[in-house]
Parts: sequence; C-alpha cells; structure tokens
Amino acid sequence: MTSSSSARGELEKMGIDQLKALKEQADLEVNLLQDSLNNIRTANARLESAAGALNDLSIRPQGKKMLVPLTASLYVPGTLDEADKVLVDIGTGYFIEKTMDDGKDYCQRKINLLKSNYEQLFEVLAKKKSVADEAGMVLQGKVRQLQAATTS
Repeated sequence: MTSSSSARGELEKMGIDQLKALKEQADLEVNLLQDSLNNIRTANARLESAAGALNDLSIRPQGKKMLVPLTASLYVPGTLDEADKVLVDIGTGYFIEKTMDDGKDYCQRKINLLKSNYEQLFEVLAKKKSVADEAGMVLQGKVRQLQAATTS
C-alpha cells in the first residue's frame, strides 16, 4: 500500500468535524507558508538589487558624482570617495565595514541561502497543499454520502 492511499485511508476513518478541522488547519498552514515564500522572494530581490549595486559601484571611478539613497524615495547628491570599502547591513540595525569583494561575497552567500530555504519551503508547501486537497475531497465525499442517506 502506498503512503498516499494509506493517508487517504486514515482520512476516510475520520469524522466530518475532524476532517473540517484538519482542512482548516492545513489551509492555514498553506497560507502561512505562501506568505513566507513571498517574504523570501522579496528579500532575495533586495539582495539581488544590492549585489547589482555593488557591481555597479565597483566599476565607478573614485571622485564620481552620484545620487545616494537615504530612503526609498529620497536621494541626495554625493561623491564616491572609497569604492573599495562598503557598509553591509547585517540586520537589526547593525552594519559592518567590508571590502568590496567581501560585500559581494556576503550578498551571494545570502542569496544562495535564501534560494535553498525557498526550495525547502516550496516542498513543504506542496505536501501541505496535497493534505488540504485530500482532506477536502474526502470531506466532500462524506458530506455527499450524508446528504444521500438523509434524502433517501
């Protein structure tokens, strides 16, 4: 017997209330996992942007005039002083000074970590979706059986 059919057999043994609770719980977990995947995608996009900015910054000559972002919508004029050192935001308001190559390496390692986490979460999400779908199908079947028994 395969694990899918044994799982369905376990679901068949459950009552309607238990199946409803299982389906609701699985749907809630699916929504939370989808939110987590969206957060990972957003963080990955920011890191890709930062890595691109570091690459762009590394090829600019010293003394080059540029706009420096203070916020997402506020830029001030500035001059590139040292292109070989960068400040890296490591989280919770902490910054460390790194060389340009170390900064690029940091971004790439974080991107790889996020991709790995994304793949793992995606697998868990697929399994949870499968459980929710299976519970929903069994629940619909039991409700139909109950309605048929009631109308006859």
